[in-house]
Amino acid sequence: MSWDSRAVSADAAIASVQSGMRVFVHGAAATPTPLVKALARRTSLSGVTLYHMHTTGAAPFADPEHAGRFLSVSLFAAASVREAIAEGRADYVPIFLSDIPALFTSGRIPLDVALVQVSPPDAHGYCTLGTSVDAALAAVRTASLVVAEVNHRMPRTHGNTLLHISRLHAFVVTDRPLPEHLGSPPTPVDDEIGAHVANLVPDRATLQMGIGAIPDAALRRLADKHDLGIHTEMFSDGIVDLVDAGVITNRFKKVHPGRIVTSFVMGSRRLYRFVDDNPFVQFYPCDHTNDTSVIRKNESVVAINSALEIDLSGQVVADSIGF
Repeated sequence: MSWDSRAVSADAAIASVQSGMRVFVHGAAATPTPLVKALARRTSLSGVTLYHMHTTGAAPFADPEHAGRFLSVSLFAAASVREAIAEGRADYVPIFLSDIPALFTSGRIPLDVALVQVSPPDAHGYCTLGTSVDAALAAVRTASLVVAEVNHRMPRTHGNTLLHISRLHAFVVTDRPLPEHLGSPPTPVDDEIGAHVANLVPDRATLQMGIGAIPDAALRRLADKHDLGIHTEMFSDGIVDLVDAGVITNRFKKVHPGRIVTSFVMGSRRLYRFVDDNPFVQFYPCDHTNDTSVIRKNESVVAINSALEIDLSGQVVADSIGF
């Protein structure tokens, strides 16, 4: 019997979600949009709490008409839920990314259902969590039920990403492109800042970078460096050119030498093709990628991130404005 003979519609897959349940929603490029939309159509539900980080696309569960039916508890205040948070219809929990998996594994937040998007199973029945392992691995390991979107276009990724299809209570099969984050062209100021940052990066450094114009501008200025390594919570397209140019080799990393290490990726189709079945890129949960006891084992670590605000004493805000 073929694995996809078990596939059902999105509405049927969501039928296991009942009122009062706690539900995890996979995020970033792995947001299981068909399942999220089907969940929002369940008008009979009430008191369902949804735990998620950055989700892409619309977040219908946070719309005003669903108040009382769904409570969005955001562990990262993405654009799709900021209005709901500001109006008191959704909650925001400030938390380090590295601490999120423990909310689930410790039982502090017992999950009834995990909604995830995965790559199709291999010959042995193993799917992968694709472009976002982050806290999703902890969610699928602790939730009572796992409901999945099995997307033929989800990259098959290496590292600690496996999920056997027998673990799926129900799944829908899709063949849709992943959402892309293309960024914006750098301004002259971005490029100048990037040049200054690049001057601070020595050969053989291990890089952590965020997403945004400044990290991207800095990456574009690193073409003359040698044997850089990557250990980061996420990366985007700027890495690909440096790998192709032989700048990123990971040769001198102390942790996972010879491999790029990340928790999730978000970018263009080119990026998704790059990570697809690429053993040079290893995905691990965010409590590993962001663990300071792991990070400090690497030498010459350089973190390149964007700041939102800086006060006169030099304190930097990088996560929110006005809170």
